[in-house]
Amino acid sequence: MQHYKNLKVIQRDLAAAKITCAGLVDFYLSNIAQSQETNAYLEVFEEEARQKAKELDQKIANGEKLGRLHGMVIAIKDVICYKNHKISASSNILSNFESLFSSTAVERILLEDAIIIGRTSCDEFAMGSTNENSAFGVVRNFDNLDKVPGGSSGGSAVAVQANTCLAALGSDTGGSVRQPASFCNVIGFKPTYGRISRHGLIAYASSFDQIGTLTQSVEDAALLLEIMAGKDDFDGTNSSKSVPKYSEALQEVSSDKEKKRIAYFKEALENEGLDAEIQQKTKELLAKLQSEGHTVEAVSFPYLDYLVPTYYILTTAEASSNLSRYDGIHYGHRSKDAKNMEATYRNSRTEAFGEEVKRRIMLGTFVLSSGYYDAYYSKAQKVRRLIHDYTRNIFKNFDFILTPTTPTPAFDIGDKEYQDPVSMYLADIYTVQANLVGIPAVSVPLSHHSNGMSFGVQLMADKFEESELLKFGKKLTL
Repeated sequence: MQHYKNLKVIQRDLAAAKITCAGLVDFYLSNIAQSQETNAYLEVFEEEARQKAKELDQKIANGEKLGRLHGMVIAIKDVICYKNHKISASSNILSNFESLFSSTAVERILLEDAIIIGRTSCDEFAMGSTNENSAFGVVRNFDNLDKVPGGSSGGSAVAVQANTCLAALGSDTGGSVRQPASFCNVIGFKPTYGRISRHGLIAYASSFDQIGTLTQSVEDAALLLEIMAGKDDFDGTNSSKSVPKYSEALQEVSSDKEKKRIAYFKEALENEGLDAEIQQKTKELLAKLQSEGHTVEAVSFPYLDYLVPTYYILTTAEASSNLSRYDGIHYGHRSKDAKNMEATYRNSRTEAFGEEVKRRIMLGTFVLSSGYYDAYYSKAQKVRRLIHDYTRNIFKNFDFILTPTTPTPAFDIGDKEYQDPVSMYLADIYTVQANLVGIPAVSVPLSHHSNGMSFGVQLMADKFEESELLKFGKKLTL
């Protein structure tokens, strides 16, 4: 079977009886079996996927109405609830826990006849940039098994990269969809904060978290957004703005001659931590866009050095609060050595949380503690507002901000340089801005490094400008 990269082509071949949903699922299941060394999947829903495919083939044969996602085989990150299925956030604290309900995002794709093929590994509680922090083993980049896939949605990125599904759902708190997309040569898209309901998404940092997509085409990202977005009474932060026809807007791309205004940060492009080859390719892209008639200008961004510290102070504070519910009492892991309530809390959390999660809980508790709240958390909130306002002001004069997605290509698993948490956190320098401000962003493949690994380029747009962002993102892939 051919390597499908676009749902429209799959649906065309289904309609022409060139393929069946059952055959498609078997093809993907075969690819999962052949790529087990990547450790991308925690669980494969083999029989369910086959049953759903059989039902869809019968609907096609009967001429019944089909959902807009029929033929899309999709994987979901292990932080997104799926009723009567296990969910662990790749953590021992939630060992053998089954969700009692489905997330709004999952419910909406199921209503449109998507086939969910399995749940993918991630950094524990979505905390990490390499997918080395899962309690169930390291996830490996399919293009080079010695390299990291990025994180925290590394399993979802590899699932798409290895052609074990057409698309995957991830979550993006500070780049967790876009960064692995860059490392794995796929498209990673994060919408505006509140565009997709967070109901049923296990929380890391509630004011940052957003469900996103990993796909092989911008068209599929647009269609998934169109289906998952919209008002949801279960999420008080969810936007009630009407949902545009994102997929229809992309049909105009080939004939769209409108010239755009594109900003880039000189401080970001000249950053000493940016790989020379990524820098060069980004500069070449900017020059190409300018030669095509787009306005390309450098703008000053004085808060570049404050992005990562502000992000980690605020997200760890929120994580400290959100993860307090995992206490060994209500559900999940309970220590066998618990003799009283205090020991139950202490031992259960010590045994079941991984090192990175414990590090972030302790840091978050510290910045929220008496005597340090004003010095750290309160000040970080003020800096976040400055970053928000400065960024939004840029969009008064420009349509997009263009940056590298990551400062380096995928590096080796266990790389000593990135064992230092500070070095790892700095790898998020280009992606955290979109989450701090709540704006949409997309990473599309740009080129390959001399080490053989891919890397992407990131576009950011103003809030709720997903249509224009996706349209221009598609142009960059043509």
